[in-house]
Amino acid sequence: MNFYIIDDDISILVMLQKILEKNTDYYVIGKATEAEKALTDILLLDVDVVLIDLLIPNMSGIELMNRLKISKNYLHFIMISQVTDNSLKQEAYEAGVEFFINKPINVIEVQTVVEKIVQNIDLSQKLINIQSLIGENSENSSSFNTNDSRKQKVLSILRLLGINSDAGTTDILVIYEIISSKNLYFNQIDICEQLNIDAREKKIIFQRIRRAIKHGLTNLANLYLDDAQDEIITEYANSLYGYKNIRNEMQFINGYRDAGGRVSLRHFLDGLVQETDNN
Repeated sequence: MNFYIIDDDISILVMLQKILEKNTDYYVIGKATEAEKALTDILLLDVDVVLIDLLIPNMSGIELMNRLKISKNYLHFIMISQVTDNSLKQEAYEAGVEFFINKPINVIEVQTVVEKIVQNIDLSQKLINIQSLIGENSENSSSFNTNDSRKQKVLSILRLLGINSDAGTTDILVIYEIISSKNLYFNQIDICEQLNIDAREKKIIFQRIRRAIKHGLTNLANLYLDDAQDEIITEYANSLYGYKNIRNEMQFINGYRDAGGRVSLRHFLDGLVQETDNN
């Protein structure tokens, strides 16, 4: 796995390189302290993952990401920052950031985040393989192309919920693809027929999805507790879970209830499609 690191602090560049290269499968093939050099290098090099500071000379990290994605939309991004503002985080997620590494740098956090992004890359490859089961080349189906703004929106929502590396994420994306491409509701699709699986395999897939969206419910409830005025969080609370379930989850987190909110595959997946249709 090839990494490129961008930060205006040379000591951070050196530290991150040492942490990454403790894994013999990871290679830091370039470093930069300013945007123009990074832009030139990354367009020429075979880079998989970019670690990028939010604030770099002459250009924001988000602007640099947007420029890189014009030519290399498959790049994966980890942002290095001390961001606490939810709106700025949302902007970064929508630009393509998958994870944040906080400053000051913590070795365990870096290793954990990098492991997760490598899992994401593996999941993306798995998704490509699974898509062959739903007729990737058929007239009514489309590839999960990250250039598609609707599908970029799906990925940004999953990142905000903190479930973009959960085991059920690939299943969510595949079922989203079926619902979206066939213009159906969740309850109208026959998963066994669409994926050529039996009832037992369907149950396993649904269990994975349920665990992932329950994780997302908890994360969204925590975000809501931090900032109840955030319009984006409120919108996703209603469209993906129903506010009652978010409220119950918040009360559970605060110790006022014995059980948290409930999740519904139908509500979540239909809401996911609705969110992308509306944007």
